[in-house]
Amino acid sequence: MGAFYGTLKSEVQRLWDSGKHVLFDVDVKGGLKLKKYFGDRALAIFVKVPSMQALEQRLRSRGTDSEDSISKRLFKVNFEMSFENQFDISLVNEDLETTLRKAQQLVDEFLSK
Repeated sequence: MGAFYGTLKSEVQRLWDSGKHVLFDVDVKGGLKLKKYFGDRALAIFVKVPSMQALEQRLRSRGTDSEDSISKRLFKVNFEMSFENQFDISLVNEDLETTLRKAQQLVDEFLSK
């Protein structure tokens, strides 16, 4: 059975009331639940790899995952890609530095509205 994590809605509201912003790093299902609950007060960004081949190459080059682990990860990503169109925006992770810069720009634009 998988792990379950949660954040109290009241805690999110408390942080917002104090002038802070909240960032969640969640899987697709969690992201969609958050977007449904918070609506336009939330920006849902779907971060994806350039291709399945690129992901497989990245996983293999790390040398830390078993074949079974890589296979499961590729299957999960393929499934999650089917939800991309339900997010506000997609961000392709070509390289970490560029992707972080683009993510910051998207968040800044969202917060300035």
